[in-house]
Amino acid sequence: MRLNNNIKGAALMTGCVSAYVINDALMKLLFSEISLFQALFLRSMITVPPVVVMAWFAKIAIRNLSNYNKRLVLLRVGAEVFATIAFLTALKHMPLANVTAILQALPLAITMAAALFLSEPVGWRRWIAILIGFIGVLIIVRPGVNGFNIYSLSAVAALILITVREVFTRKLTSRVPTITVALATVIGIGVFSGIMMIGTEWHPVNASSWLLILGAGVAVLIGTFLSVMAMQTGEISFVSTFRYTAMLVAIGVGILIFDDWPDQLTLIGTVTIVVTGVYSFYRERGLNRKSTN
Repeated sequence: MRLNNNIKGAALMTGCVSAYVINDALMKLLFSEISLFQALFLRSMITVPPVVVMAWFAKIAIRNLSNYNKRLVLLRVGAEVFATIAFLTALKHMPLANVTAILQALPLAITMAAALFLSEPVGWRRWIAILIGFIGVLIIVRPGVNGFNIYSLSAVAALILITVREVFTRKLTSRVPTITVALATVIGIGVFSGIMMIGTEWHPVNASSWLLILGAGVAVLIGTFLSVMAMQTGEISFVSTFRYTAMLVAIGVGILIFDDWPDQLTLIGTVTIVVTGVYSFYRERGLNRKSTN
């Protein structure tokens, strides 16, 4: 039964990251026709209504939260908004596979942040894995060499901001429903992108652009729901490693749609990040089993 659940969870996680990569590809295509903030605002028009409806039926209101949790939700939304802007800025100017590869260091960054700010125990082996993983990020970013892209720093900023977001998420008490956090997040992104549209030129949106916007919105919603389902199916330490299938999808989509072939350094950096990330997952899994025996 556990094996079947793990297989189901792995399939759900693979579907989740694939949906997110498809969203990224569609947004990248949109940027050739409309501005970043217009694309983000229009996508919010697709994503906000379903979440509002779900929150309504769940009878969940933000006003029921304690002041402590309200502050954390607001801080989390702020980190999410700026992480989204940083990520999409990098995505607009960089190959899809490169941006995705840098974000694959997220589990390592979260482990480091949890040790530094949440006092979670991290042994020397995982610290070495984190260090090697970040070397993989540097290989992809390659500062100071001819292949350096200034927008790589925007992708790194997104990585840092998402890590901050996850720290705030872990500080939330168990009384905060997931749908409440999701509702605050989609509304926050929609409001911020709408404000940024003030004084910005509005580009006409044709039928093909609306299809891209609709596809991106649906992909984000599917990715969100599959992520929750994946974490509820099978062992987290096993299922989480399938996040790295995003790289295979990103490379394939990047080649098929944008004709972006990852170079040798990008592939080396990606393999470094994935290997150290998988090791960190399984090291944590082994320690958790020891503590429960």
